[in-house]
Amino acid sequence: MRHQVKGRKLGRTTPHRKATLQALSCALIKERRIKTTLAKAKELRTYVEPLITTAKVDSTHNRRKVFAALQDKYAVTEIFEEVGPAALDRPGGYTRVLKLGFRLGDAAEMAVIELVDFNDVQPEKKEEKKKRTRRAGKSNKPEPTEDVNISEKKKVAETTESETSVEVENKKTDSESAPSDESVKKSSEDKIEDKPSE
Repeated sequence: MRHQVKGRKLGRTTPHRKATLQALSCALIKERRIKTTLAKAKELRTYVEPLITTAKVDSTHNRRKVFAALQDKYAVTEIFEEVGPAALDRPGGYTRVLKLGFRLGDAAEMAVIELVDFNDVQPEKKEEKKKRTRRAGKSNKPEPTEDVNISEKKKVAETTESETSVEVENKKTDSESAPSDESVKKSSEDKIEDKPSE
């Protein structure tokens, strides 16, 4: 039984596994984002995050501790000058693992592991489809509060009053300027009567 046995063996001996994690850590620190298998990505998190926590405080002792784990002086410089200061206000969780699907050759589950502070672009989420209802005319939107309704009703009442007053004025001016139907009929009859008969 393997109760409480921490870590993955990754199909490697202990020194081979240590070398793999060193190489992946150096690549992650330099590139900020790498693609690997899901098991390696999850194991890399437990290896590299304590190093980033150590790199928050730049001292000779901390640099020696990180160099002992990475064995790469360029990666040590990068983690203390770029990665550590960027993660100062973050209390852990410096990496993000995103699943990519399965590899064609051996169907291994692939993932991307990235440093959160340097890759703030969130993956695009699928837009949720609107739920269709059979009830016509009713919406699922909640109605606004009464205060909003009262103010909206006042605004609508004011606009309708102003519109009606403008319409009434327009009708008055139209009726004054345009002759009525009766006056038009009378004038046409008068003209007919005025014409001499042949």
